Amino acid sequence: MKVDGVFSGGGVKALAFVGALEVLNQHGYEYKRVAGTSAGAIMASLISAGYSAEDLQPILTKLSFENLIDAPVPERYFPFSKWLMLYFRMGLFKGNRLEKLIEGWLEEKGVRTFSDLPKGSLKVVCSDLTLGKMVVIPDDLKLLYGIDPATFSVAKAVRMSAGLPYFFMPVKLHGKKGKSLIVDGGVLSNFPIWIWENEEGKRKRPILGMQLSDPPDQLPERKIRNAIQMFHALFRTMKQAHDARYISPATSRDVIFIPVKDVNTTDFLMTNEQKEKLLELGRTHALLFLKRWKR
Repeated sequence: MKVDGVFSGGGVKALAFVGALEVLNQHGYEYKRVAGTSAGAIMASLISAGYSAEDLQPILTKLSFENLIDAPVPERYFPFSKWLMLYFRMGLFKGNRLEKLIEGWLEEKGVRTFSDLPKGSLKVVCSDLTLGKMVVIPDDLKLLYGIDPATFSVAKAVRMSAGLPYFFMPVKLHGKKGKSLIVDGGVLSNFPIWIWENEEGKRKRPILGMQLSDPPDQLPERKIRNAIQMFHALFRTMKQAHDARYISPATSRDVIFIPVKDVNTTDFLMTNEQKEKLLELGRTHALLFLKRWKR
């Protein structure tokens, strides 16, 4: 059965998506169009390029996540300097390794630019801090930046969407009105399930999304004891409030919620045991979902 998919952000926790995708593939589900934010954009791009769960599991489980972190040269010799330079660079790590890695995976399937994919099959959500806009790539490239979508790198788009604020440096994109700073799409929409519905809320085919959290009405309470915890809670609340507008009780029935409790977004040093637990968590919740899903 062909469906359209949406994948939320969540950093390294997105490994759980692979376990869920494995179950869907086994039950005959095929994603025709996919969209995603941040880590979900990585997953969406690989599915759009033709990767199956069987392909992705060995690639991602063997991946040494710490190799994705690329500190600028001065910090390799003066580690303390990263905190001094954060003010100017607006991020601790460059993100070039992440982009090159995604680029290599996509090229294995013959995908470099959006022209190498079926038209409209992949949509990547980013946040333009300069323009104050949510950006959907490739749809908005021509209008906002004067860039031909057919020539734009898919890996670059995904890297932009996965630009976790303060962790990775923003990507600078030159457009009609000058230079824009692009960061993680999760700043404005961490789960863009609205992307496959028209203005009347109608769908071309069933939507089957995956989100790395509890359903909106089951989110746990947060304990806030200091200003830093308050900042994190404020950021998460804004994202959840935006996406909750589009996740009605009816829409929730089309989403595989995978609540990951013991792994954080940037836990790049996960053990093999933790990785396998994430895969199994995805499998478990996908099976539970399919037992109740009414297409």
